[in-house]
Amino acid sequence: MRVLLVNPEFPGSFWSLQEYCTLSGRKTLMPPLGLLTLAALLPGDWELRLADLNVRALRSSDWDWAELVMLSGMIVQREGLLNLIREAKQRHKTVVVGGPYATSVPQEILAAGADFLVKGEGEISIPLWLAAYRAGETHGVIEPDGRPEMTLSPVPRFDLLHLNDYIILGIQTSRGCPFNCEFCDIVNLYGRKPRYKSPDQVLAELDAIFKLGWRREIIICDDNFIGNQTHARGILKKLIPWMQSHGEPFSFWTQVSANLGNHTAMVDLLTEANFGNVFIGVESPDEAVLVGNRKYQNLKNPLGQSLTNIGTNGLTVVPSFIMGFDQETKGAGDRICAFVEQHNLPAVMLNLLQALPNTALWDRLQQENRLTEIAVSADMIDPSFNFLPMRPTSEIVAEYIRTVDYLYEPTKYLARTYRYYLAMRPTRAAAGKRMSPGHGNQKHHLSSQCRRENLVAMLKLFWRQGVVATYRRQFWRQLAGIYRQNPSRLVKYLSQCALGENLFQIRESLLARAGRQTK
Repeated sequence: MRVLLVNPEFPGSFWSLQEYCTLSGRKTLMPPLGLLTLAALLPGDWELRLADLNVRALRSSDWDWAELVMLSGMIVQREGLLNLIREAKQRHKTVVVGGPYATSVPQEILAAGADFLVKGEGEISIPLWLAAYRAGETHGVIEPDGRPEMTLSPVPRFDLLHLNDYIILGIQTSRGCPFNCEFCDIVNLYGRKPRYKSPDQVLAELDAIFKLGWRREIIICDDNFIGNQTHARGILKKLIPWMQSHGEPFSFWTQVSANLGNHTAMVDLLTEANFGNVFIGVESPDEAVLVGNRKYQNLKNPLGQSLTNIGTNGLTVVPSFIMGFDQETKGAGDRICAFVEQHNLPAVMLNLLQALPNTALWDRLQQENRLTEIAVSADMIDPSFNFLPMRPTSEIVAEYIRTVDYLYEPTKYLARTYRYYLAMRPTRAAAGKRMSPGHGNQKHHLSSQCRRENLVAMLKLFWRQGVVATYRRQFWRQLAGIYRQNPSRLVKYLSQCALGENLFQIRESLLARAGRQTK
């Protein structure tokens, strides 16, 4: 059986990082972990071909080769996913669709012509589909009972990737989240009771990635890596010696809750395992907003101090804010800007609220007759709502544009970045060298190709921000300051400067569009 696994294109968003990809010489941020896991669940004698449309377009030869087309996608990939189903059926292919969007909104998938709709998580749904397919069934909806234990999850088929297309690879150690935020669909998709892979499973995936030659960043795509700190510590205590014995080949991103800032020992374990960045859903600095959308975990301790503790102890916080909540009052954008400046947060994700299907927010808005026919959007350049906000839409959008303008303005962004890394403690290795010669001086096994790529990316950054930019003097002054005062954070600082390129482009595009609309 020849199977074409297709990942639809993502629309432009914060996570597109197109300018960062250009600097790094990559095509897109990360590969589709769900399809790679699916590939590992299919029979070993089937021929598989991955087509990631964020890397290259589908060719006629791909369609001609395939006997079976399998698709997956998130809600923001909706339009591309539905178009691919229709095209595959026009080409007389058997189409199997699964993943988050198919599970949440199955009726649209079936209406587009999918032969099989596979709901739920692949570890238990794919065996059911295989049994039906081998029994001669030609269409149907596969819906398993319950949720699988993560111990059933295989090592994803990372070997199907062209590794040089990506900036970062993803793995997953758990599914589910103990919190129940009104706007989030994780509880519907994966439940409130987290399920976990064993530490040995995680190391097996890292072994597979290591053997393929990957020596860059890895993101742990958990909903909250520290949701169960016993689980997190179990992985970290095995990961730390593995990293040391392999020459520190990877650096890690993950998603955590803000209460990490109250657990310095956990931060220390994360940095010792070479975690560098953590994504945190802050949502709002306004307590009334957090209470209204059930983000209680951000209320238990001083939110700003928690984020500061995380940063000064060695992790870069990437906070997410959302505008448009019902409890939000005028000036919300100004309060977000003040919070970000107070805590020197560099790269900030800012979204307008979207009501996702099968969330508590969706159900409430549906009862209040406030949902519209507009599709869910992740487009930062064309901001819109798919529901009727409590405040005037024009007021919220105007605040959103002003907030993006402020937060993504280059000189302000670079200034925050500079202050953030000046305040961060030196790296463990740098501190070790001061204590005793050679202590903590672990060599990184970077290939000559990786070193060349890093050098080229750095030269591109120097050209953009240090030569042609109007703020070039600030760039060089701050670079010299970091080199003198906190040199062990220089590489991390430059990486954050490069990340800013994507935000600067978002700002320019948004302001240009807003300017056209006001004419």
